[in-house]
Amino acid sequence: MTKNVLKNLEEMATKYPKKVAFVDKTRKITYQDLVKESKQIGTCIARKVGKTNQPIAVFMDKTIACIEAMLGVLYSGNFYAVLDIKSPETRLQSMMHTLQPVLRMTNQTDEKRWKSNMAVPVMSLEDCLGQETDEALLAQRQRKQIDTDPMYVLFTSGSTGNPKGVVVSHRAVLAYTDWVIQTFHIDSHTVWGSQTPFYFSMSITDLWTTIRTGATLYIIPKMCFSFPVKLIEYLQNNQINSIYWVPSALSIAANMGALTEGALPDLKRIMFAGEVMPTKVLNVWMKAVPKAQFANLYGPTETTDICSYYEVKHPLKPNEKLPIGQACNNCDLLVINEQGKETQIGEKGELYARGSFLASGYYRNPEKTKEVFVQNPLQQNYPEIVYKTGDIVYYNEQKELIYVSRKDFQIKHMGYRIELGEIEENMHNMNGMESCACIYQPEQEKIHFFYQGNQIDEKQVMQYAKQNLVPYMVPNQIYQLEQMPHNASGKIDRTQLKNQLNQL
Repeated sequence: MTKNVLKNLEEMATKYPKKVAFVDKTRKITYQDLVKESKQIGTCIARKVGKTNQPIAVFMDKTIACIEAMLGVLYSGNFYAVLDIKSPETRLQSMMHTLQPVLRMTNQTDEKRWKSNMAVPVMSLEDCLGQETDEALLAQRQRKQIDTDPMYVLFTSGSTGNPKGVVVSHRAVLAYTDWVIQTFHIDSHTVWGSQTPFYFSMSITDLWTTIRTGATLYIIPKMCFSFPVKLIEYLQNNQINSIYWVPSALSIAANMGALTEGALPDLKRIMFAGEVMPTKVLNVWMKAVPKAQFANLYGPTETTDICSYYEVKHPLKPNEKLPIGQACNNCDLLVINEQGKETQIGEKGELYARGSFLASGYYRNPEKTKEVFVQNPLQQNYPEIVYKTGDIVYYNEQKELIYVSRKDFQIKHMGYRIELGEIEENMHNMNGMESCACIYQPEQEKIHFFYQGNQIDEKQVMQYAKQNLVPYMVPNQIYQLEQMPHNASGKIDRTQLKNQLNQL
């Protein structure tokens, strides 16, 4: 029985001992050495932490060393939480206060960035490597473990800005990655080009499918995403055939003209999630890599990563909506209206998810857990927990799910209920529009529209809005930015935009 990914890792190390598993900007590591060093780290942790299922903070940059630390924690029978080494001190303190870790894993390089004064025992990776592995101790820890034990806690701020620790079990990761592997035919020939941080849920897809299949994953240097030509060269030089990025990252290459037809002959899979994909950007990629498989993936952290997907078969028309498609296999989705009933075709409602992909809840936050992990409203005959995503969607005539907006982004303006996401989606279609976001100020009853696009000025944008939006959806103020702010996950940083408004 497979209780966690460690069994898969060891199978790959036996099958492909000398094959490169991971590559970062300074080193590469084979499957054989990955298991060896992860077990050494796991032994150190197990000797230090006498119990199992204890929280361990991993304070490390996105490197091979961080992956080894995560695996070492799992070998010790505990669960990890990867923390952003560039987090503001207040956010770091909040996450640490919630997690209450028994140990903090780091290395000599990243330890210099630690700002918190919290008294948590520290273990350096360098002190563990080279030590003798205690196979009996690790085997004892693994025998005790079950698949519903926590594998990791991933912090997500949500709409409140307060970090919530999403608890994800081994079973959820196994179920989810089973779907990814089968749907996208991930195997030992897959070469991932990884963009998202390890503290972001999208990293679960490429990281753990790599370990489970004997694939290879390249950690793309952050610098490449500032220089599109270098990004394309990196993909070319390393023969990367699969990418799973946020749309903002895909937009970098598309908007700067670095992506030309035939430039990426090795690329077979282009997957994206985390934000609405601009139609223009998608079409540029589809033209440049016409034989690749394109897939729009959707899902919150609370469903491990993804719960629905849509395979894009053809370029989209300017006003054509990109579906989020259908539920993943072994995952079910419900669209519920305000009366607690299932919606009809075309009727908007909140999306609920159920199945093995679901997280266990929020760490040390029972109130918030009870608020969104609820009894299935469509059946009361036995206990069945479903997750309220907070996203507004509807089914089109083809019975494909269409994403509308966050429930948090639904506003009441001039007597009308408006989805800010609909404004953004329509404005994305304007020629010259590279990126945009709406912020609503309820006190002033104003819709503020921020955009990036050097070829269009604020007057032209307002004119386009008046021609393409119903009057009550037209923004009150428009601001052109040289560069849209992005958070550490690569998404548009709406909190920073709100802060800019407050300073005006």
